[in-house]
Amino acid sequence: MIRLGAVGLVLAAAVAGLVFSDAWLWVAVEWSPPAYAGLYERGGLDTSTTVVLIVATVVKVALLWLILRTPAPGPLDRREKALRRLLYLAVAYTLVLWYPIALLPGPVDAAFQLALWTAIDVLFLLVIRWRSRLLRAAAGVMFAVELAGMANELLDQLDLPELGPVGILAPGLLSGAAATIVTVLGQRRDGRWSLGTQIAGWSSLGVNALVILLNLVFGGVSSGDLGVLVMVQAISSGDLAVLVLVDAAGLVGTVWMAATARELPAEGRPAELPPARRRVIRVAVAAVAVLPLIALIHPEQTPRLTYTGWSMDCYDRPAFGDLKPAERDAAFLCRARSTEGGVPPMFPDSLSNQEILAYGRALCRTTDRQEQQTILKRAGSARSTWGADPWDLVYVCPEVVGATHPELLRSATQTEEANTAYVAEKNAECRDPWPRTKGVVQATANYFLFVDGDPGYLVHDPDDQAADEAAEQATNKVYDDRSLIGVAGSAALVGHVDDVSDVCLTVKAFRTAPPQRIAGWDQVSEVPIVSRSGRLTVPERDGGEVGAGAPMPNLAIAGKGHYRLRVHVRVGDAGEEHLVVVFPGASEKRLELKR
Repeated sequence: MIRLGAVGLVLAAAVAGLVFSDAWLWVAVEWSPPAYAGLYERGGLDTSTTVVLIVATVVKVALLWLILRTPAPGPLDRREKALRRLLYLAVAYTLVLWYPIALLPGPVDAAFQLALWTAIDVLFLLVIRWRSRLLRAAAGVMFAVELAGMANELLDQLDLPELGPVGILAPGLLSGAAATIVTVLGQRRDGRWSLGTQIAGWSSLGVNALVILLNLVFGGVSSGDLGVLVMVQAISSGDLAVLVLVDAAGLVGTVWMAATARELPAEGRPAELPPARRRVIRVAVAAVAVLPLIALIHPEQTPRLTYTGWSMDCYDRPAFGDLKPAERDAAFLCRARSTEGGVPPMFPDSLSNQEILAYGRALCRTTDRQEQQTILKRAGSARSTWGADPWDLVYVCPEVVGATHPELLRSATQTEEANTAYVAEKNAECRDPWPRTKGVVQATANYFLFVDGDPGYLVHDPDDQAADEAAEQATNKVYDDRSLIGVAGSAALVGHVDDVSDVCLTVKAFRTAPPQRIAGWDQVSEVPIVSRSGRLTVPERDGGEVGAGAPMPNLAIAGKGHYRLRVHVRVGDAGEEHLVVVFPGASEKRLELKR
């Protein structure tokens, strides 16, 4: 009933496709979305491709009828049962499961196929009665090469070092064909598989040869391990018919897998081997399967560039506290090989991962910059005179760096919480220096400056179309006058008097000019400023290193127009304090109210 239902469904869907649309016909015959054929860009199928699809329907229906035959009755041991189930899983993957798995990330598909065929190949070695140690050993080698190619593909998708040369271990037609040859030979010597099953196996090799030929002709055809899943990457009008034919022929390999699973039971098998001999065989098979892989592993002296400055995993740069212990070495390798900003890497690419990690731990044990420079020079670093920074070394020796820089051990959340607490503490140290006179809007906060010589802070119109140009001009003018206030249209840069990294800043806006409060201040200046968008404010820190530690109000309370900006400055025991007063005023005069 299942066979009749599946075959009838394919035939009915193909007939419906002929009646209704080319997209439906494609789905019915090829069992893949229309986008794979580029039907939406083409506008439909030409006559020759439609005819080929009809022929492919007949071929695929016939092969599907063979695939869905009922398993042969007979006793099976646990290995044979497992092999039958895995072969049917491989058949299901080829027919229907490949599409939903293809929607997942690429490494998932590669890992699934590697795990599936590893189990199948191992069971082939154990279940098939090879009747020749040499043939079994050859099968083990071929299976190992095939699996190494699959592992290489998985490692490549995970951006990890590969096992060996891609040209030798590339998964696909050649390694799959070699594994198929030894398996069919083993089936022939075993005796339980019919001639038809063996013919299907040899026929699948013919499909592989066909795909290799098409790959040479069209340059865009690639195939899966058994020549079952065929894709054309650059499909022209003529190539689409070729894709349909190759895909239909590829089901021969699926017929072979299904027939192999179907005919596993056998009568009159020889008596079980003694336990000691079975153990010897298991060890031999495991050695044949594993030793070729071990031989392909690179020696440690060969550079393994698992993580470079351009690796995808190196862009995020997570905090130390957000990494698991097993991830910290990789984070250090990212930083050690980084060329961000155009600077040379800390270590050359000629060093392996382990050598770089060893040098990193040696840097942790140094007591001064000179020792670090010596180690870096010995390692061949292009920037040996720079030494090494603790925020890089913390990933390889947290116990050493954390003793002097505990803040580097925090997670991103902990760092954010610590910064928030620090900003709140600094804001709490600042008081309103004119508490009895309330502005229409006002705010008091600590303004954080760059430690290495920030000229001051802006009072500006951030929505002015020429805001950046005005800010640059105001910065250039800040030292033109002893009051340290540079004005350019909608921006005024207020400099600081003392050599400080932050100032206590209070801003107030009034509707009319307030009293000139001069007593208690070292200097008081008044300059003109304009708001072209109806805004005047002071930049906030907002997660950065520079800016006000609390939200700043809009000081242009009268909307667009001209304003007066009065700046009070004094330096005392509490540090440097600034009081900025803004009120409407059309005067263009610059006043020095106190000097």
